[in-house]
Amino acid sequence: MDRTKIVASAIIAIGIIILGFSLKAGMDNFTEKDRKVTVKGLAEKEVKADKVTWPIVSKELGDNLPELYDRIAKKQNTIKSFLLKNGIKENEISVGAPKVVDMSADQYNSMNHAYRYNITLVITVTSNNVDLVRSIIARQGELLKQGVAIVAADYDQQTNYEYVSFKKMKPEMMTEAIENAEQTAKQFAKNSNSTLNKIVSANQGEFSIENRDANTPYIKRVRVVTTVTYSLKD
Repeated sequence: MDRTKIVASAIIAIGIIILGFSLKAGMDNFTEKDRKVTVKGLAEKEVKADKVTWPIVSKELGDNLPELYDRIAKKQNTIKSFLLKNGIKENEISVGAPKVVDMSADQYNSMNHAYRYNITLVITVTSNNVDLVRSIIARQGELLKQGVAIVAADYDQQTNYEYVSFKKMKPEMMTEAIENAEQTAKQFAKNSNSTLNKIVSANQGEFSIENRDANTPYIKRVRVVTTVTYSLKD
């Protein structure tokens, strides 16, 4: 009988000890769950644009519409010949229909005009050979010798540079951003006498592509900021 009581007491004691350890572990886990650090990681690269869209704008003014169309057609041929001669491919050139404005039909403009018609011709070059196009843009003044004046484009007809290959570098930049975030988190953990644990949550953030500055729109800055939350432990 006494032996039975001793065994029962021992089992109860062992159960109490195990319960105590379980409670402690549970409390430690509960405490550690509240110990988190959220950091941001940045990855940034400068790259050259790999696509350019160049609108070439030319105008003709006059009163004789058929004559104006002949002059516009001549300009169109001259500009295309200039582009092809300098290495632009035929499939990289698109010619828009001439836009005609009848100044006398503008009811909102009562000013007298020297000419009745204003015709605008837009030839657009779209190419992945950015360096070649930039070199031609720098020499477009040569068209003046052939009687073709290139006018300043409107706001919606500006030369546009793009970087369309950024998807290829996304994985590498994401890895770099996360590594930077981890380094920041490790430093935080060290300063708080803790150890960095696993990732609790992560937000990869949005990629942005912007001009490096106003003077070099053909150089792009690709940037991504990721937000990562880590748990900490002693």
